[in-house]
Amino acid sequence: MLFPTQIALFRSLLPAAALLLPLTVPAQQPGAAPPVRPNPGDQLTKPQTVAPAPALSLEDAIRLGLENNYGIRIAQRDEQIASNNVTRGNAGQLPTINGNFTRTFTINNVRQESSARPEPSVASGARSNVLNGNVALTWTVFDGLGMFIAYDRLRALESQQKEVTRFTVEQTVANITNAYYAVVRESGRIRAFEEALKVGQARIDLTQAQVEVGVTAKVELLTAQVDFNADRALLIQQQEALATAKVNLNNLLARTPATDFAPSDSIVVNANLNKQAVVAGLQQRNPQLQQARLGVDVATYDRRLVTASRFPQVGVQGGYGLNRNINGAAFFGNTLVTNTGRTQGFNYGVVATVPIFDGFNRRRLEQNARIAIEQSQLQLQQTELDLNSQAEQAYLQYQDRLQLLQLEEANIQLARQNVAITLERYRLGLLNQLALREAQRNQLNAENRLLDARFNAKQAETVLRQLSGDLVQQPAPTGTK
Repeated sequence: MLFPTQIALFRSLLPAAALLLPLTVPAQQPGAAPPVRPNPGDQLTKPQTVAPAPALSLEDAIRLGLENNYGIRIAQRDEQIASNNVTRGNAGQLPTINGNFTRTFTINNVRQESSARPEPSVASGARSNVLNGNVALTWTVFDGLGMFIAYDRLRALESQQKEVTRFTVEQTVANITNAYYAVVRESGRIRAFEEALKVGQARIDLTQAQVEVGVTAKVELLTAQVDFNADRALLIQQQEALATAKVNLNNLLARTPATDFAPSDSIVVNANLNKQAVVAGLQQRNPQLQQARLGVDVATYDRRLVTASRFPQVGVQGGYGLNRNINGAAFFGNTLVTNTGRTQGFNYGVVATVPIFDGFNRRRLEQNARIAIEQSQLQLQQTELDLNSQAEQAYLQYQDRLQLLQLEEANIQLARQNVAITLERYRLGLLNQLALREAQRNQLNAENRLLDARFNAKQAETVLRQLSGDLVQQPAPTGTK
């Protein structure tokens, strides 16, 4: 039986024994390995819980997208159609030549009566045929210069479609870039969860040792295991997010959704973009702005075409024709005979058309053309304002996200050190597992915030480069059409 003074002495020694027990656990278990200390390492290291897959770089992804993406291929076909339309003939500058051929056969019953003959002339089943062939040329030589205006309009439409294609290409490249780095981010999150599980496993091992020597209650071990399983569930959800990100990228690359790959490029942010260079590039190369400017040119050509229609049109025409008529129902007296006639030769002339009155339709068309020019100018101003606003907002986001990136890069080092120190103090019995769990969560959140900061900063950089027309380098022109 213990006396009150002995009980009080024993209770006073319990804290010291609790501090010494973790140090004596390895001595009580000869040959046992020390607790594992997780090393977070680089966030972009390949995850261990993801199956190996062929490497895919961002350059290869963009190349595949430019070759296979359906949106780009459709836009290229539209550009080919617009290029095919740019011809002198489509503008009405070349002559039109047509050939015609007709061959007609007839079978007639003929009855002719004449006051000079007492009896009628009758023919049954008289056969005749007609052959007619000609080649005709028509050429408009003057139409108020409308044919030259029409050719310039076709070239403007071709240039406008090229800008549409370039915008589609740049938008697709931006989408591929964002989708690729989304895969990198989700892969990094899996790596962060794997490191969190290492910390959780180390916590379970330490708690198990403490339970075995009687220092900690079993409920602490059960809590550590519940937390570990919760982290495993989050890892499974993150693996699903990675698979979804890969499917999205494969869709942009026009590949089979189940195609597996491993990103080989990390997120590297260019922190040296200049606002003045972005605005200058926007004015010079932005495809949306260039498309709006060409829209004004097309509307101007439409108005000039209406004006040209007020002038007289002068054309020349010529041709060569052959006509042969074999008539088997002709009578010479009372005798049925066959007559053959042939006509052939050239024809030529000048055709002039002078517009006099058309119900005021040309005046109406001119009014609508002027309104269309004003409308296209308003659209140009609206597009320029929208793009400048987007550039201003994108640059502010770019600067803010660079600051957040610097903050998170510094903060992640603190979070990793905090977990290492907390895990060591927990091993020594100086902290409870609630403090370790809190440090573990703080590190996981810091890892995810850093990944988000890198992704968001790169996304802002991509937006600025797209607005300035610098995302896709255009080849230098090799000649003039």
